[in-house]
Amino acid sequence: MAFCFYSQVPTKQPSSRLLIRSTPNSNSLYPHPRSVKVLAVAARESTMANSVRVAAAQMTSINDLAANFATCSRLVKEASAAGAKLLCFPENFSYVGAKDGDSLKIAESLDGPIMKGYCSLARESSIWLSLGGFQEKGSDDAHLRNTHVLIDDAGNIRSTYSKMFLFDVDVPGGMVFKESSFTEAGKDIVAVDSPFGRLGVTVCYDLRFPELYQQLRFNHEAQVLLVPAAFTKVTGQAHWEILLRARAIETQCYVIAAAQAGKHNDKRESYGNTLIIDPWGTVVGRLPDRLSMGITVADIDFSLINSVRAKMPISKHRKPAEFWKSAGLC
Repeated sequence: MAFCFYSQVPTKQPSSRLLIRSTPNSNSLYPHPRSVKVLAVAARESTMANSVRVAAAQMTSINDLAANFATCSRLVKEASAAGAKLLCFPENFSYVGAKDGDSLKIAESLDGPIMKGYCSLARESSIWLSLGGFQEKGSDDAHLRNTHVLIDDAGNIRSTYSKMFLFDVDVPGGMVFKESSFTEAGKDIVAVDSPFGRLGVTVCYDLRFPELYQQLRFNHEAQVLLVPAAFTKVTGQAHWEILLRARAIETQCYVIAAAQAGKHNDKRESYGNTLIIDPWGTVVGRLPDRLSMGITVADIDFSLINSVRAKMPISKHRKPAEFWKSAGLC
C-alpha cells in the first residue's frame, strides 16, 4: 500500500494542511491459483513477514540552513507517524545557494554541526535517513563533494557515497551547469545492508548511466536503489520518470527517488515528481502534486523482489565481460 502526505503549495514556511491519499500496490501480475479469500490472507501474512515501510520526501530547499532543517524535521515527523522506518530526502536537502559559490561557503565535514543536527534528528525520531546531496567539504577550498549520507535510527552514519557523474550540461532552453567546476567526482560504488534490503546509493545525474545501476544490482546485490535528485524542469519533464522506471525494470530493484520541486530562487527551478517504483516498473508511491511539499510512503515487499527475479531470471541470462570482448564490441 502507498500513501501520500502533502501540502498544497511549496513555500518557505510549510503549510499546516495535511492531506492523505492512498492507492493500492498491486501484485496482480503474479496471480495465485487458490481462491481470492485464501490469497488475501496469504498476502497479509506475507506483508507482515516480508515487507518494510519507507518514505520519500519532496521539498523546495533554499539558501537558509535553519529553514531547511525545520522542513526536514516536519517531514521526519510525518514519516514516523505513517510508520516509515526510512525517509529519503532529495539532493541538496540542507541547502540550495542563491548564487555561485554559496554552496562552497557552507560546505562542512561530516562531523560538522550541520550533519550532527541530522544525526540527532534520526536518533530522536528512531528513523533511518537517506540524505542525498550533502555539501561535504572537499580536498581544497575550491571544491566540495556531493555526498549521499545514510544515517541509521541510532543517529550513526552508516555509509557515504560521493556523486560519481557530475552535471556539466548546457540544458536546452535553460541554464548552463558545470558541476565539475566546484565538485570533486566520487570514484567508489556503494551498496550497504539495511533493514530495508541492500541499498544501492546514487545521486541525481548518475541516473543517466545505467552501467552504475547494473554494477549495483549484479555485482553488489542491491535490492533497493536510492536516487535523490534536483532535476531541472526541462530535463525532468522529458526524462525523469522514464529513466527511473527503466532503472527499476532492468535491475529488478525498488527505486526510491526523492526530488527537489519548484523555484528555489530567481535562477533555479527543480522538476519535482518524487516517486517510489517497484521491481516490475510500477509506480507505487507518488505525491498527487508534482510541485507539492510532503512525503509519499510505500512498502518494500521482499517477496515481490524475489518473485520478479525468479520469473524473469535476467541475472542468469546476462553475458559475461569476456563474451563482449570476444565479440569485438569492447
